[in-house]
Formats: sequence, structure tokens, C-alpha cells
Amino acid sequence: MVAKSVMDILKHLDKSNCRECGEKTCLAFASEVFKGRKPLVACPKLDRDTIRRLTPEKELWETPPPEGEAYLNVLKAAMASVDFAEAAQRTGGRFTGDRLILPVMGKPFGVDARGNFYGDIHVNPWIAVPFLNHVLHGKGVSPSGEWASFRELEGGRERYPLFQKRCEAAMKQVADTHTGLFDDMVHLFDGKAVSPRFQSDISVVLHPLPKIPLMICYWRPEENMGSSLNLFFDTCADQNLDIASLFTLGVGLARMLEKLALRHGFGEKIPDRHGKA
Repeated sequence: MVAKSVMDILKHLDKSNCRECGEKTCLAFASEVFKGRKPLVACPKLDRDTIRRLTPEKELWETPPPEGEAYLNVLKAAMASVDFAEAAQRTGGRFTGDRLILPVMGKPFGVDARGNFYGDIHVNPWIAVPFLNHVLHGKGVSPSGEWASFRELEGGRERYPLFQKRCEAAMKQVADTHTGLFDDMVHLFDGKAVSPRFQSDISVVLHPLPKIPLMICYWRPEENMGSSLNLFFDTCADQNLDIASLFTLGVGLARMLEKLALRHGFGEKIPDRHGKA
């Protein structure tokens, strides 16, 4: 069901006028959503099934996931209600002092109950939003060791055309242009060897978040065959992270590799896998 009026949206809101969405009333928020000025997900009290029912299927994959400051602030505010000891056990992190710390790309990255971040990693939305959603909503399912493409995950089929364009095709362009550099970069972030049955010319398993491993496989061009690159998630991924956040992780990783390639592809030497330039 797609909302046909402001009132169609309003009847699904709790009408508490909590203002956490940035609007003074739920009616004002419903109006902004109906006009296309705000995403439904900006309401912290709406469940994802309702959001999905009220959002046109076309918009689910054509519109990138919300990465704005308002949405990030909603997630930060929700950290006040989190049991950090339970979240640490569920997500594969650790609770120390007043902080929950999770490994992000192999490096410690923490958050406190006020939503403040700690660590050496630059706080980009493509890391911050999935990180917080993993803490808030992840089920804590252990990786299965089995792999699936993005479109095979729950909710991934509708978004896959945009994911393929912004993630897999973008990564392939980097690998085609700077093949050796691409190999160094994907192994730089605590990359692990893949199972022999998944080995390709360049293949690596990365852990952008605990219990959310992803695998990159790149095949160089051969005679009469072009190059190809595919990204796979562990089949537990859509239980530990919503599909919009998985989209954000993949696209954000591709953007990061593009920026590194531009910086280091023109003479600046990238550190090796042991951190030495």
C-alpha cells in the first residue's frame, strides 16, 4: 500500500508530536513526507514493515538510503535506551567504561550513550549509520560461511540495480584502472583469505562490522572476455543489519576505494599491508 494522502501517512504515526524527526507535529511530518521532502525513516517510532508498505517500490531502490544529519541524530538519540552490556554480547563488541566498542575494518570504534563516537576512523555516514543500526537492531546471528549476492538478501532485489551501479561497477572501474593498487587497498583493511572455491584473480573477505563479513571477487579481463567484479555478503547479513544499511556499507566502501585510488594512483605511495609506506 502506498500513501495517497497526508492522512494516509498520519494514521500510521503515534501522534505524540515528539519532534525527534525535526518537525513540530506528526501532522507536519506527514505533510513533509507526502511532499517528498522527508523520508518516512526519519520517524524513529515507525517500524520498517510500515515504512516499506508506505513507500513506492520505485523509490525503495532509486532513492539512496538516508544519510543526512537528521537521520544520524535520530539514531544517536536512540543510543540512550541501549543496554550496552547486552549489545556488546549480541554484536560481537565489548563494553568498557561508558562505551560500546566494535571492530570496524579491524580497528576499534566506539560509541557512548549520548551518541558520541570514539576511535581513529573518520566518522563518515556510510560507517556511522550502519554501525548504529547494527547496535540498535542487529539480531546477533553468527556468520554462516555461506555467501549471497546483494539481490538475494531480504529487500535487496528492488535496490540491486542501484547497488550494482554505485558499488560493484564503481569498484570494478577502480580495479580495471589500478589493478595492483586495488589489490593492495582491499587487503589493507584487515582483509582475510577466501575459501579456495571462491578464489578469483583478486579476492578478499572484509569485516566492515562484526558479524557482517563481505567478500569481493575480481576477475581480470581475458581474451574475448571482459573483467568482472562481484560483492557477496554472508547469508546472515540481512538478520544483523537492515538492507538500507547494507546498501550504504557497500556504496560507501566503493567511494572510499575510489578516493584512495585517485590519491595514490598519481604517485603518492599507499602504505603496504603492514602499514609501511
